[in-house]
Amino acid sequence: MARNKETLLLLLDVGPSMHDVLPEVEKVCSLLVEKKLIYHKFDEVGLILFGTEDTKNELTREVGGYEHVVVLRDTKVVDGDLVETLQHLPRGTFNGDFLDAIIVGMDILIKRFGKTDKKRKRLCLITNAICPIKDPFQGTKEDQIITIGEQMVQHGMGMESIVVRGRISENANKRVMDENDILLNIFSKTTCAKLVYVESPISLFGALRTRNISPVTIFRGDLEISSKMKIKVWVYKKTSEEKFPTLKKYSDKAPATDKFATHEVKVDYEYKNVEGPSRVVPPEERIKGYRYGPQVVPIAPSEWDAVKFKPEKSVKLLGFTDSSNIMRHYYMKDANVFIADPGNTRAVLAVSALARAMKEKNKVALVRCVWRNGQGNVVVGVLTPNVSEKDNIPDSFYFNVLPFAEDVREFQFPSFNNLPASWQPNEQQQEAADNLVKMLDLAPPGKEEALQPEFIPNPLLERFYRLLELKSKQPDAAVPPLDETLKKITEPDPELLSQNKSVIDAFRRIFELKEKPKLKKSNRRFLRENPSGSNKEEGYGDISAQVLDSIGNTSAVKVEKIGDLTPVQDFDTMMSRRDGPEWVGKAIKDMKHKIFDLVEDSHEGDNYPKAMECLVALRKGCILEQEPKHFNDFLHHLCNFCREKDLDSFCEFLASKELTLISKTEAIDSEVSDDEARSFLVKLEPKTENLSG
Repeated sequence: MARNKETLLLLLDVGPSMHDVLPEVEKVCSLLVEKKLIYHKFDEVGLILFGTEDTKNELTREVGGYEHVVVLRDTKVVDGDLVETLQHLPRGTFNGDFLDAIIVGMDILIKRFGKTDKKRKRLCLITNAICPIKDPFQGTKEDQIITIGEQMVQHGMGMESIVVRGRISENANKRVMDENDILLNIFSKTTCAKLVYVESPISLFGALRTRNISPVTIFRGDLEISSKMKIKVWVYKKTSEEKFPTLKKYSDKAPATDKFATHEVKVDYEYKNVEGPSRVVPPEERIKGYRYGPQVVPIAPSEWDAVKFKPEKSVKLLGFTDSSNIMRHYYMKDANVFIADPGNTRAVLAVSALARAMKEKNKVALVRCVWRNGQGNVVVGVLTPNVSEKDNIPDSFYFNVLPFAEDVREFQFPSFNNLPASWQPNEQQQEAADNLVKMLDLAPPGKEEALQPEFIPNPLLERFYRLLELKSKQPDAAVPPLDETLKKITEPDPELLSQNKSVIDAFRRIFELKEKPKLKKSNRRFLRENPSGSNKEEGYGDISAQVLDSIGNTSAVKVEKIGDLTPVQDFDTMMSRRDGPEWVGKAIKDMKHKIFDLVEDSHEGDNYPKAMECLVALRKGCILEQEPKHFNDFLHHLCNFCREKDLDSFCEFLASKELTLISKTEAIDSEVSDDEARSFLVKLEPKTENLSG
C-alpha cells in the first residue's frame, strides 16, 4: 500500500451554462491525472458528471431521484484511459444540481470505505453554481447542508469547491447565485472544505490543486522566549518551489520479449591511480581533495568532523522590532509557518496571545533557528503574526529567512536630480509615462486581479506535463504550440493593449524611440551620474558624454595595457576582463601612470582635456569596483605632484571642471564625506588666487 494514498472523486458540472468553460476544465482535470501518474501512481480517481441528459448512479436505482447525475468512472487507480476520458467530456443538456452530485459522491466513498477506514478521501466540485438546487423533502436546504457536512466529517472526507463564474450570462438569476454561495459557504465552515471563486481560465488552472503534497514538520520543539518561558511549536513549510520531476535513465537494451525487464540504468564508478591504471583504488584508500589555487589539499572526514560547527536544535527569540524595519525584499528562500503544538492547549493560548499582542503593537520577532541537531547553517529570520479570522483555525506565525551582512549587495544608483536638465523629462513626458504605467495595472479598481499569484501555474511545468503525456502516446510527436491559456500568462494581453492603444501612441509621440544597436560583448554597465554631483551642463558634461560613448562602443578584444591612442577604451576593456583577478588592479595602476604622463608632458595645457577624460574614466571605474580609496589617494597625490612641478594650471583646470573626491554617497566604502569632497575644490583655490595676484 502506497504511503499517503488518496481517493479523489471529481464532480464536474457539464450543464449548458458550463459549456464555454468546459474546454479549460478538460485541460486542468486531465493535467491533474497526468501529475498523479508521475507523482502518485497508486492514487485512485473517480469521475461524476451532473447536468447530463442521462442518469446513471446507484442511488437512483435504490431510492429514486438524483436525476441527470452520471457516474462516468468509479474510483480506481489512475491510468491513461482516464486522461483520454477527461479530454473529451460529454456536453450536458440539463441544469446541474451540485448537491445531488455531492450526495452521490459521498455514497460511493461511504459504501467503499465506511467510517473506520482512515484513507484520505476527497471530493472536488467544479461548477458555476448559477442553477437552482431542489428543495429537500424535510427541513430547509441549510439544514440539509449541515447534515451532509456532519456526515463528511464523521467519514473523514474533505471537499474542494471551485466556482467558475467569469462573464455570467444576463439570464443568470442573482437570487439563486446568492443562495448557492451561502450553501457552499456553510460547507466550508462545517467541514474540511475549501471554497474558491475564479473568473478566468487562467485562475482555474491554479485553483485546482493538481499535485497533493503532504505537509511534514521541519521542527518540533520549544520556541524559547526566555530561559524560563518556552512554547511548544511545530514548524511546517508554507511555500516551496515546484521543480521538474526527477527524470531517470532508461535502457532499451533489454529484449522486447522480456516482460519483466525494468529498463533501469545503474551507474558504478571506479577510481584508479594515475601511476597504476590497472588497479582499482578501494574506498578505504581514498580521501577527498579540495583545490586551493594550483594545489589539491586532502582533508579526511575525521578532520572535517573536528572543525565542523555543530549547533544544537533550537528556536530562540532574539528580540522584537517594528514591522516597518523589516522590508519585504529582505525575505529569502521559502516561507515557513509556526503553529502551536496541536495537542497542547496552553501552547495554543500562548501563541495566540503573543501573536495578537504583536499585531496590536505592530511588531515582529527576530529568531535564531537550528531546525535539527548538527545542522550546518544557523538561520536568522523574522516571525510575522498571522491572526486567524476563523474560530476553528488557531493563530500562528509566518517565518521568513533574513540575510546576513555578507548576503546583502549594496547597489548605488545615481539620482535623476543629478542629471542635466536636458536629460530630464518635461511635464508632458512625465504625464505620458505615468499613464503608461497606470495602463499596466493588473488589479484596476472594480475588477479581479488579472494574474493572482496563488492561482497562476508555472507555464514551463504545465507545458512539460502536456508534452510528456503526448510523448507517452506518440513517441515521435513534435513539440506542440503553446496552449492559448498559457499564452495569456506569458504574453501581453491583446485586449488590454487594444483598449489602451491611445496611451501607447501618446507615449510614442512624445518620446523619441530608437532601436538599440546590438553591441559587441560587454560585461559592464556604467553609471550615468556626474562624478562631482554637479547639475551643470557645460565643460564637464561634455567630457562625461564622451566617456559614455567610449564605454558603449567597447569591443571584446582582450587589451593587456593602456595605449596612447584610446586610453579610455583600453581602460574600460581591461576593467571588463574576467579571465583573471589581476586585471582591475592593473588597469587602475596603468591609468594612473598614463594620467601622470599626460600632465607632465603637457605644453601650455594641451594634454589637460585628455588627462581629464582619463581621470573621469578612472573615477567611474573605481566607483563601480568599490575602490574609492585608490582614486581619492591618487587625486591627492596628483595635486601635490602638480604643485611640486609648478603645474598649478592643471589644479585650476580640475577646479573649473568641479572634479571631486569619491564620497560615501557614491561608494559606501569611501572614507570621505560629502562635505569633505566639496571642500577639496575649495582647498585648490587659495593657491591659484595667490599666483594670479
